[in-house]
Amino acid sequence: MKHLNALFIAFSFLFSLTIHSQEKENNFNFKWDNGFKLENADKSFKLAFGGRLMLDHAFFSQDEDLDAAFGPLVTKNGTEIRRARLFTSGTIYNNVVFKFDLSFEGGEVGMKDMYIGLQNVPVVGNIRVGNVKEPFRLEMLTSSKYITFLERSLTSDFSPTRNNGILLFNEFANKTVGMQAGLFRNANGTGNDISANNGWVFTSRLTGLPIDKKNEQEQLHLGVSYSYRKPNTKNYTVASKPEANLSSIQYISTGEIDNVSNINIINLEAAFVKKAFSLQSEYLTAKVNRNIDFSNTYDFSSYYIQASYFLTGENKTLKNSYKGFGRIIPKKNFMKNSGAGAWEVALRYSHSDLNSEDITGGEQSDITLGVNWYLNPVTRIMFNHIWEDVKNTGKASIFEVRFQVDF
Repeated sequence: MKHLNALFIAFSFLFSLTIHSQEKENNFNFKWDNGFKLENADKSFKLAFGGRLMLDHAFFSQDEDLDAAFGPLVTKNGTEIRRARLFTSGTIYNNVVFKFDLSFEGGEVGMKDMYIGLQNVPVVGNIRVGNVKEPFRLEMLTSSKYITFLERSLTSDFSPTRNNGILLFNEFANKTVGMQAGLFRNANGTGNDISANNGWVFTSRLTGLPIDKKNEQEQLHLGVSYSYRKPNTKNYTVASKPEANLSSIQYISTGEIDNVSNINIINLEAAFVKKAFSLQSEYLTAKVNRNIDFSNTYDFSSYYIQASYFLTGENKTLKNSYKGFGRIIPKKNFMKNSGAGAWEVALRYSHSDLNSEDITGGEQSDITLGVNWYLNPVTRIMFNHIWEDVKNTGKASIFEVRFQVDF
């Protein structure tokens, strides 16, 4: 890890030296904009440094029915460093972009966004090659820095996250229509797929903003995404644990489905923002097709709906069609004898059904109540209480707290 940290710092330093070596008329400016940024006068060269640190505490309980079904509670009350990341990103000669993002969770080094790309390409718009987020689901594309709850919904267990491949995306009609598509391999957590044979993934997404009145703090977002997945191993599993990363138990699971030919996943998404109020929902269905000698085709589904309200009057805003929602800026930062920061209350219901044909994976529903305190644009404290119902099996309860700094 020490070597990678040194490499990260050296890379950023050398890149900044390269920029400073340009002609004097570039007039580079170093500034703070909820992160450290360096850019020249015409913004043809940009460099950003940042990171995030999220510290979680969780408290678990389950009823006697779950004890009987799964044994005594194996997930204990605990704490963890949920996320610890450092990144540098930039623009070179106005059209080449890159990002170098490392994670350090669990004492291990991992890769997140790690790509080189082109922007302002005629017709295509943007091209990225490397380890990127597949264009699938609004909740997943919204950064963990900005999601409303500590963890994403149960629907996330079905959907892809980052993968290694090529991504194309663009916006049209005054940025009210977005199109994204990518071809990927079945990469692992380090962005590698060294055992690839016939496994590959195609994912695409279409979004629209029928209402986009930023001055009136009102937006309506609609979208649909599709992912075709051909696994190398010909096996497929969906399993859901509670919406708490510290949990080590999965109450529902399809088990390993073998002889899988391909998986087709479709997701519908919608979000509405009206000043301090927001409403967001997604519905996902996954069809698992087996090889011709196996007649079974399985259909699984999941959905969530959530609402939030800022007691202090702030509002959510979509960054763009690919990145989802962005940073919350409190009207007044929390300081002695000054403001109270921003306060948000939120409620979510999510459901997953893993029963299909001869598979009885189970059904699970989670209700999450959240309170978020944004002390300033880069610091927040989050409180979540989750009530979990495993159909015909039992119930559990979880309380979580997160302390977060990101820039």
